[in-house]
Amino acid sequence: MIFKWLRDPRYAPDPEMAVDDVSADEHCFLPVEIVGPLKQIAALYRIEKQARGTSAEDRLALRQAKSTPKIAAFKTWLDHAGTQVSAKSPTGDALKYIAKYWDGLILFLTDGRIEMDSNAVERTIRPIALQRKNALFAGHDAGAQSWTMLASLIETCKLNKIEPHSYITGVRTAIVSGHKKKDIGQLLPWNFRA
Repeated sequence: MIFKWLRDPRYAPDPEMAVDDVSADEHCFLPVEIVGPLKQIAALYRIEKQARGTSAEDRLALRQAKSTPKIAAFKTWLDHAGTQVSAKSPTGDALKYIAKYWDGLILFLTDGRIEMDSNAVERTIRPIALQRKNALFAGHDAGAQSWTMLASLIETCKLNKIEPHSYITGVRTAIVSGHKKKDIGQLLPWNFRA
């Protein structure tokens, strides 16, 4: 399972920022003890940016060459910092998270097909979660249920790279034209052929 390198977006370094630009002076909300590790994480994200769009083999080779040494240095810091920081502080809490999910955090170093973190997945499912939340305010239970089903279909179409309007039009046309109930699986978004 993949986990997030940065749980708290307030501490997220801008991947475009030069590593030396991350400092406690410019970002008053950053505790001094995490500026160094954030620089390392920002460097990891820049390496991932270089790897984007390449084959899984090339991506893995780049990670092995550039990310693995940074992860090793980060792990050394993590082991030391865990003994130096109060476990009840926000930094201590972040360190506990990293230590607990370390295997999931470094999984990307072993397989070029795996993303460094779950941010892409979270961005993809965010509209689904928002629609589900919006359906709570539909005014009536039946309306909310219809809204949720339609929103789910639309987002499933998007995930499967199908234009939602064409899909819904095609399904309605197929149903009106007498599509057999036993073949309903053919009308699911991932099986649908317009």
